[in-house]
Amino acid sequence: MRERDAQEAPLSLYTSVIGRMVPPPAARSRWSSKGLEGRVTNMAALWWLWRIPLTVVVALAFMAPGVPTHPAGGKKMLAIKVNRLTKQAKKDGILRMSNTMFYYFVLEAPRNYSVVVLFTVLDQFRTCTMCAPAAKEFQILVNSWRHPSAFTNRVFFALVDYDESPEIFQMFQLRTVPKLFHFSAERTFAPDDISHVSEMGITAEQMAEWVAKKTKVSINVRRPPRYGRLAVGVLVSLLGGSALLWSWSRKLVHSRVLWAVLALSFVIVMTSGQMWTRIKGASYGERNYHTGRIHYIARMNSLQFIPETYIISLFHACITLGVVLLDKAATCRMGAIKTTMLCVTGMCLVVIFLGWLLSVFKFKQPRYPYGFSLG
Repeated sequence: MRERDAQEAPLSLYTSVIGRMVPPPAARSRWSSKGLEGRVTNMAALWWLWRIPLTVVVALAFMAPGVPTHPAGGKKMLAIKVNRLTKQAKKDGILRMSNTMFYYFVLEAPRNYSVVVLFTVLDQFRTCTMCAPAAKEFQILVNSWRHPSAFTNRVFFALVDYDESPEIFQMFQLRTVPKLFHFSAERTFAPDDISHVSEMGITAEQMAEWVAKKTKVSINVRRPPRYGRLAVGVLVSLLGGSALLWSWSRKLVHSRVLWAVLALSFVIVMTSGQMWTRIKGASYGERNYHTGRIHYIARMNSLQFIPETYIISLFHACITLGVVLLDKAATCRMGAIKTTMLCVTGMCLVVIFLGWLLSVFKFKQPRYPYGFSLG
């Protein structure tokens, strides 16, 4: 009996403990339903917690810079970037970089071009004595690089102003300006890609030498002519020529025809763009690499070749001659045959050459609405 009681004692103790732990049937049903809901809630939370890092990883895989999803996509993106930079550079020269443009065109891949960036401060109220001269020389360098005979898309030039993009200055921890940075297309950015303009020199020639060393692109610096000396030389020549003409023949000096021809010649030369080509140092033409033909008329309305200026001068001269003949035919007292010949010749000159002039203009500006059928 004692042995049986001894054997049943642990069993009764176990059942009493379990009875305390296990609630009644009604409570047990409530407990089981709550437990089931709790487990479902925990599983849903774990599922969402697992989806968050997965979403982040997938997003980073698609958005990470320099990791194109497909080689063709990378080439297409590179072509778009180079095309946009080339158009902007031919239009403005220096690329004014914002934060977004700097990250996209300079830091992000793909990139097969180098970028030379001038970090400066252009606000006149800031105490930077070298910033304005350095920016001016940098502009001369970029204008020389934009010359049709020297332009290349292997390198582009940009400018970052502290007042416009302070975040970029903070990224590189810049404390002093102006500085030149070189972002190579072949290697990562290194400390020797930074040039202190105050130490290197602020002239365009010194900048061109540093750019050639870093990018292997040589730029022939073309400085604009100094008009002061040119104006003095022209004035002295005119005065000397007038004195000679006055001493030779007063009749020639007082000739209306002579001064009319000189005035019209000056106007024709100035309106043809020859002075612009002298200032910009324009080239004689541009070769089409697909067909091999040389074009002497630029397609862009902001660009002009040297032969194009002579063509425009010829058109202006012929139109002017036509107008003069029409005026002569209307005012002179000659026979009917001569008057008719002058009138027909003047009309032909005006119509033909004005039509060709409008054709050239529409070639450079296709949206121009007016023109003759001859164009």
